[in-house]
Amino acid sequence: MTDDTATNGHDPELEIETAEEAAEADVEALKVEVAALKDQILRYAAEADNVRRRAEREMNDARAYAIQKFARDLFAVADHLSAATTHAPRDFADQVVKNFVVGVEMTEKELASVFERNGLKKLSPEKGGKFDPHLHQAMMEQPGEGVAPGAVIKVLQPGYELFGRVVRPAMVVVAAKGPAAEAPATPAQNPYADGEGDNAGGSVDTKA
Repeated sequence: MTDDTATNGHDPELEIETAEEAAEADVEALKVEVAALKDQILRYAAEADNVRRRAEREMNDARAYAIQKFARDLFAVADHLSAATTHAPRDFADQVVKNFVVGVEMTEKELASVFERNGLKKLSPEKGGKFDPHLHQAMMEQPGEGVAPGAVIKVLQPGYELFGRVVRPAMVVVAAKGPAAEAPATPAQNPYADGEGDNAGGSVDTKA
């Protein structure tokens, strides 16, 4: 036993060793705490980034689809103009009538141009075109001469999509797959739904 140990009753080397062990324990505890705080900060940062991206996406959607409700209100106008130009007389002798028909046709073209400039695309499949349950709504089926079974025979009402989102499906008549028959096909009972059970026009957005 050294003089210091005899005098004070303590071993300096033992005290130093104990102090070092305590310091090491504190360091390890701080490392664990730092790691936990770092993980928490990373999770908070990831969540904040997700919130920011979600907000940006919602803002972009709001801007892109702001005209959706307004456009729907104009679809009936486009339908009436299309019906008017389709059934307008072409060989009428009266110049006034001819000018009126030309005016209606120009109005229809201008409305179509306005739709296109604002991201609205018309959906009007050609006869014999493939039926797409995400873009079209089958209203009935009929025998189709020269048309593959299940293909489009006629467009009853054109549809529209806005930046890839269907806002109104094209209502069509399709060629019968079985024996000749005419049966309305509602969205809930569509025989031309895809393999995953989606109905015709099932991708139509119902939000204004």
